[in-house]
Amino acid sequence: MSRREHPGDAFSARSRRRAVRAWGAYLLALLGWVFAVVAIALLGIIVCAGMIWQPSPLYYFLQWVREYIVLCCTAVVLMGWIWISYYFISKPIKQLDALAGAAERLSKPDEEPIQLPPSLEDLAIQLNTARERALRDARAAREAEQRKNDLIVYLAHDLKTPLTSVIGYLTLLRDEPQVSPETRAKYTGIALEKAERLEELINEFFDITRFNLSHLELELQPVDLTRMLEQIASEFGPILAEKELQCRLDLPPKLVCSCDPNKLARVFDNLLRNASYYSLPDSTVDIAGRQEEGEIVLTFSNAGKAIPQEKLDRIFEQFFRLDSSRATRTGGAGLGLAIAREIVALHGGTIRADSAGDRITFTLRLPV
Repeated sequence: MSRREHPGDAFSARSRRRAVRAWGAYLLALLGWVFAVVAIALLGIIVCAGMIWQPSPLYYFLQWVREYIVLCCTAVVLMGWIWISYYFISKPIKQLDALAGAAERLSKPDEEPIQLPPSLEDLAIQLNTARERALRDARAAREAEQRKNDLIVYLAHDLKTPLTSVIGYLTLLRDEPQVSPETRAKYTGIALEKAERLEELINEFFDITRFNLSHLELELQPVDLTRMLEQIASEFGPILAEKELQCRLDLPPKLVCSCDPNKLARVFDNLLRNASYYSLPDSTVDIAGRQEEGEIVLTFSNAGKAIPQEKLDRIFEQFFRLDSSRATRTGGAGLGLAIAREIVALHGGTIRADSAGDRITFTLRLPV
């Protein structure tokens, strides 16, 4: 396998080529000037020798030049060398000034493209590419920050509802000690349900904090993904049944992969939870797996409304939710798929989403 070229190596190679061209142009200019001086001197001698001169200041001056022709030519060559050297030294200084200005603009990029001298066209292309990337990253960061802030506001608002219910029903139980067992059980059940919802919302806050402040590290070990997926699908049985969904597995008897089981389980959990949120009622969630040359391919497919391409392109972004409504109870914090992509990438794999007709498919590729 050939070694992949590092961008820094390519830049160094271009710099060397640029330096060689500059030195070559400098030497050619000097040689050209020397030949021009010699040719003009010889031509002048030939022309002057064929003419009849009368004593005059010009005649005596030309006589003096002919006697000291070597000295005169050397002086002219030296003056030309000084001028050529000044030109070739001042040119890179001007280019450095232009690069310094471009670098200053790159620290605070704007929509106006960076302009450099024609000799630095390749650097201008690279700087403009970096400028556009910085602008995209800045826009993405602002959008992610805004989505996060909006989500936190929504979560904080939704925290009040279950908390108010818990406090209300517990207050009723305290203030009415003679309440019937049936009513007590009802109040306790509602309070427990609201407390569980409160726990989910708090966990989403923790997800936001962990995703932004921590770095995921893997603890790799051989894992049978078939067994793991069967277990996770079994645990999701009640959730899927509540939404009138079924889970169908199409897996080989054994699918061994070197991975972090806890992190990868979270990926599968997020994908199944996502399918349970957005699947059409009375449909099937299909999980299939196979081993290809050098990698394991897993697909999670469910029946659901088609996802527009513009949303499909952003589905793995932080805090992006397909359901853009205010209520968070229709989904999570919009971190599940973003975290799943990061975990899969840490394993050296890829994950992608496709929507065709009424089927939504997530495809994972993991190295064996």
